Amino acid sequence: MKTVGVLLAGGLLVGGCAAMPSSGPVQRVDAAERAENESPVRIFGVSPQENATQQEIVRGFLEAITSDEAQFDTAREYLTPQRQRVWDPFASTTVLASGPNFTSRLPEGDLLAADGDTAESAETAVVDVGGTLLATVDAAHGYTPQEGGYREPFRLQRVEGEWRIDELPDGLIMSEADFQRNYHSVNTFYYADWGPETGKAGETAKALVADPIYVRWRIDPVGEAVRELLNGPGEWLAPVVRTEIPQDVGLAPERNAITMDSGTLTVALTGVDPGLHRDRCELMGAQVLYTVQEQSSGEVSEVRLTDGADGSRLCSLSRAEANGLAPGQLDARTGSSYFLDGEDRLLTVPDVDAEPQIVTGALGQGAVPLREAAVSRSEDRAAGITEDGRSLLVTEMWGIDPTPEPLTLSASADPETGLSRPSWDGLGDLWVADRDPAGPRLLRLSGGVGSPQEVPVEGLPAGQHIASVRVASDGVRVAMLLAGDDGSATLWMGRIHRAAAGEAVEVSVQGLRAVTPVLEKVTAASWAGVSKLVVVGRPADGVEQLQYLATDGSPASSSTMPGLVTGLAASEDDTLPLLAETADGIVRLQDQWRLVTEQGSAPFYPG
Repeated sequence: MKTVGVLLAGGLLVGGCAAMPSSGPVQRVDAAERAENESPVRIFGVSPQENATQQEIVRGFLEAITSDEAQFDTAREYLTPQRQRVWDPFASTTVLASGPNFTSRLPEGDLLAADGDTAESAETAVVDVGGTLLATVDAAHGYTPQEGGYREPFRLQRVEGEWRIDELPDGLIMSEADFQRNYHSVNTFYYADWGPETGKAGETAKALVADPIYVRWRIDPVGEAVRELLNGPGEWLAPVVRTEIPQDVGLAPERNAITMDSGTLTVALTGVDPGLHRDRCELMGAQVLYTVQEQSSGEVSEVRLTDGADGSRLCSLSRAEANGLAPGQLDARTGSSYFLDGEDRLLTVPDVDAEPQIVTGALGQGAVPLREAAVSRSEDRAAGITEDGRSLLVTEMWGIDPTPEPLTLSASADPETGLSRPSWDGLGDLWVADRDPAGPRLLRLSGGVGSPQEVPVEGLPAGQHIASVRVASDGVRVAMLLAGDDGSATLWMGRIHRAAAGEAVEVSVQGLRAVTPVLEKVTAASWAGVSKLVVVGRPADGVEQLQYLATDGSPASSSTMPGLVTGLAASEDDTLPLLAETADGIVRLQDQWRLVTEQGSAPFYPG
């Protein structure tokens, strides 16, 4: 704090932020420098300077809110005394594609000079802050991609002769570069709610589902993530998950409410009923353990939940005990990948160093020409789409059973508008989209057998149909590639809802939201982690690219393209390599792209 005082007294900066290393001189850090600098440099706000213009005050305020101050104390200095008391910086965060632009005007709407000056007698002014909207983050830390322009007025008035902001929107406004420097994505975890189909999950009947949020990574990120976990799931995911954490439970207010000692995580809670059952407490512990493990450089070997009032232990859960509740429990465990060879036979690659092997079941015989295939998460059944795109085969993966009679589900005469590649969820249900222009629909075969059930998709945009479907292993989230009549193709996320209807179960997809709004033409997509997707797509004015995205649509990373990609496969186990189908054959990405086989197509992992 003393160092900051010296900085302000020296009058080195008009306003904004300064980098504060552990030694050496204090220096100004612009947004471009921050984006390139990945070192743990702390950023501190700089107070407004004397005789600053309206634009300098607004610009300095927006710089100060990107600081590493927990309560934005310096940013509040740019506000009038009354506005300091009511402005809520935690209401939301607006992310712009680049730095904001500023236009000054009188309250009546007359434009001011370019430098933001106005007549000395004026007591009020307005600075409009504008830019290109990229995303918003709500009060619960949930990220939502956005499009369009942004413009908000900041009203200023003089306080003892100096301009201060008197009216402004609650929340923060910053560029994408500053957002990436200040925030990072972490997963909170809740249990999937399958409603009347809970029995399909087997004895454990538990699957943790990731709900990504953004937290300030230099300002108590672990505490913030745990607080949001205790508050419950975000609005989008809430209808299909549940939490074992009672509503009134919170994090103890002490500064050491969360401690880590030799791998043991201790979390002090308030509002816990003394009669809380131990089993439920341990389920709470698993949610906390995996949420914190996301941010820990070392392994959390044990989690202990304690009563913040007296320090007594509520329960403890070791990592070994929590393994049965780990995210991805319903996904495949072998690491095998699959593809179709040149003779339409289904082959498996048991691990990255193994040679391809023909499966012994009916789809390994090549008796029926196939264009797509999928293997169940348990890897005991396989489904294939016939070459004409009209029929579905479901059979055992292994054994000598004869090839079953194909089930005709599409009337399309064109294979490209027939059935999509099927997808298995972790409950054993099989999903497929019929892309027939005369009647596109989403179908589900409960348990992978019997007559298909048509699944309504609420909120499907007009002029679009489902071109591809990828269901998560948890059975409550689905990624769908939607194709438009105008040739566009974008990736959307949906929730899978289940409701009892007498002895039947009604299933629907709801809550559609776009996760690739900036990509105009997505050609391939796959799950690539518990909260991550990988896509190949092209923006309106760009070239085709390979991107990793979180399920909330926020960018995760990008990778090099192995040439023209016509198919893509990844696993929810993100330690397994990415697979791609190219003109040269099937390749996989490890330290670099490597050829798997020249004679193969349609690579995939179980699911």
